[in-house]
Amino acid sequence: MYKTHAKYHIGQIVRHRKHPFRGVIFDVDAMFSNTQEWYDAIPEESRPSKEQPFYHLLAENDDSYYVAYVSEQNLMADYSGEPVEHPDLPDLFGDFTDGRYPLQFHLN
Repeated sequence: MYKTHAKYHIGQIVRHRKHPFRGVIFDVDAMFSNTQEWYDAIPEESRPSKEQPFYHLLAENDDSYYVAYVSEQNLMADYSGEPVEHPDLPDLFGDFTDGRYPLQFHLN
């Protein structure tokens, strides 16, 4: 039986270790749960293990807003204290408070 614990939590701001973007976590998969085609599109030398948590982010960079799917090994906590400006944030989260975004609704 495979067992894992996510290092980061919903509403937390994180940044990518290698690429210049940051975002707010809105969902967590205990292990890889995307398509094989998506996984195969990652260059083999930088392809992460599937057996770790993967995070869904409302992400932003200097040019755009988007949804990202990122392995735990490629994330780090963002302690900048700066809010994320993704336009979809109000659909899921309340106002930025104490460095995080509280959920607007309860999860089942």
